[in-house]
Amino acid sequence: MEFSPLAHLIPSYRLIRDPQQMVWVLKRNRLIAVPFGSSVKPGTCTATDFYCNGKGTPYYLGIKEQTLCLCYTEFQGQPTLQLKEENIMNLCGNFKGQEPFLFYCSEEGSTFVFQSVSCPGWFIATSSMVEQPVTLTKEGGKTKNTNFYLEGEN
Repeated sequence: MEFSPLAHLIPSYRLIRDPQQMVWVLKRNRLIAVPFGSSVKPGTCTATDFYCNGKGTPYYLGIKEQTLCLCYTEFQGQPTLQLKEENIMNLCGNFKGQEPFLFYCSEEGSTFVFQSVSCPGWFIATSSMVEQPVTLTKEGGKTKNTNFYLEGEN
């Protein structure tokens, strides 16, 4: 995969919610999904994108005001989504990209899906159950939500 040497060095900030109105919240260094409400302070994701000669637009996803970025890893042979201590701007400075930290963002109607660059066919997902971790899944749309709305920060 080839990336252009020009990433968007100014990150954009987005609130991410799924079709069940669940938003991502940072709790004890874990990203979980909870119903959006007046007492919930959702985490705002930092997104920076690369232009590449491939399938879609790869993004780095981090948590605003934190040095935490979403990252693909394997745990006991299973693809896993983790938050890793990493400054998103440092990732952007590496023009070859850091594949475990990259997710293709594709538009599906009015929503977006995020597919792991390192592990094709695995998507960022939320459960329909409250306070479950944001994960990776191959089974989008069945038991997990893989479609998300991206909203500008208020």
